[in-house]
Amino acid sequence: MTDVPAHVHEFDWPDRVVIGMLGRPGSRTFYLQARTGEQIVSIALEKEQSALLALKIDEILDQLIAVEDNRYSVPTSTPVELVDNDPLEAVQEQFRAGTIGIGWDPTTAQVLIEAHPLPADDDALDAGAAADSEMLRVRMPVGTARAFTQRTREIVDAGRPLCTICGHPIDPDGHICTLPED
Repeated sequence: MTDVPAHVHEFDWPDRVVIGMLGRPGSRTFYLQARTGEQIVSIALEKEQSALLALKIDEILDQLIAVEDNRYSVPTSTPVELVDNDPLEAVQEQFRAGTIGIGWDPTTAQVLIEAHPLPADDDALDAGAAADSEMLRVRMPVGTARAFTQRTREIVDAGRPLCTICGHPIDPDGHICTLPED
């Protein structure tokens, strides 16, 4: 039996759901932020989690397009009216994401994201401790999901440029190539 988190931050039809970041390239912190009315929740993510989340949501949407008649009206690209390039709203980190799950709810034609915090420590996992104290659950319609993935890819790709020789990121204060040995 799985324990239920003590508090679920739930956004069924959010006014806004975005990935954004704070900080300079090389030391950025990524956030998944959802808002409905006055309720805003921000959870910290790794860059790789953000990129993978966008990739997997796009895969779900692309699979739905392939369904005969595309009855969910999944757009192939971001609807112009849903583009969101605004900065994050006031960020108060709720938790740092550990496990993130995504899915599809055909009854509401929405993409589902569930994020659970990183465990407090490894001992808690070994001892079979109670479930996380909270989680974030966001449901978003297909157009919003497409806009979410486009923005996320742009945010992730806006980091440090890559060295054309070694492929590692170039820091603002310089770079020394470390080529693999033959």
